[in-house]
Amino acid sequence: MQLARGGRLPVGEAVSARSRSEYVQSLDRGLAVIRAFDADHQRLTLSEVADRTGLTRAAARRFLHTLRGLGYVSLEGRQFFLRPRLLELGYSYLSTLSIPQLAAPHIEQLACVAGESVSISVLDGSDVVYVARIASRRIMSVDLSVGTRLPAYVTSMGRVLLAALPSSEVDQHLGDLVRRTERTLTDRARLLAELQKVREQGWAVVDEELEDGLRSLAVPVHDSLDQVVAALNISTVAPRAAVETFVAEQLARLLKTAAAISAAVQEQTRVTARPAGFGL
Repeated sequence: MQLARGGRLPVGEAVSARSRSEYVQSLDRGLAVIRAFDADHQRLTLSEVADRTGLTRAAARRFLHTLRGLGYVSLEGRQFFLRPRLLELGYSYLSTLSIPQLAAPHIEQLACVAGESVSISVLDGSDVVYVARIASRRIMSVDLSVGTRLPAYVTSMGRVLLAALPSSEVDQHLGDLVRRTERTLTDRARLLAELQKVREQGWAVVDEELEDGLRSLAVPVHDSLDQVVAALNISTVAPRAAVETFVAEQLARLLKTAAAISAAVQEQTRVTARPAGFGL
């Protein structure tokens, strides 16, 4: 989640002028209160929620206590924190997304063969969102899991997904190019050139740009219309081998697994679209 100026979570910034007439500000603000909590802000006081969302204390109090009454937030002393019931909202999305279920056996096998962590993500705005993951070991300071969001521009899966977009749409998905390590590519022109390279070769490798010591390799997953619907990656600790060796060892495995997942997605689409009584 990109913070707005002053460290606040944006409220209503993505709403176009055309959709303003159908925009419900109170829902936007309530969701902003939920998004104020993350791995680095697991417990927040009323004042902290107000500060992170840009809401007044009175408004933040109303939203927090409404969420508390619905079972999504709890209060202990002066600190609020999210409740497990909030997972229902995420599950509503995951339950309609077939890719994690279809991909599960394939990424488990790949993780076993490759001996590395394997993940699948989709693009959401300027972030990638993890929808499936098999972790062989902890290789990042951030504990990656389903639902984790990372900036697309600085991840291998993100670059695969960005490269699949029409050129006219890429810029709006880049967000702020913040330097994460000394290797992070933050020059917009160079990044666009890198995305063109990814588009041409069909895969992306990111070497210690997201976090020191982290290297990842990603390829696309396609649907029945040959559109890129997700990205699959293998991530490892960089010092284990040269980047060229890493690509040489893992790319063929990654492409084979992505092809198997794409075939499963395409078959599921054909079955879903099959008319009643077809083939009987």
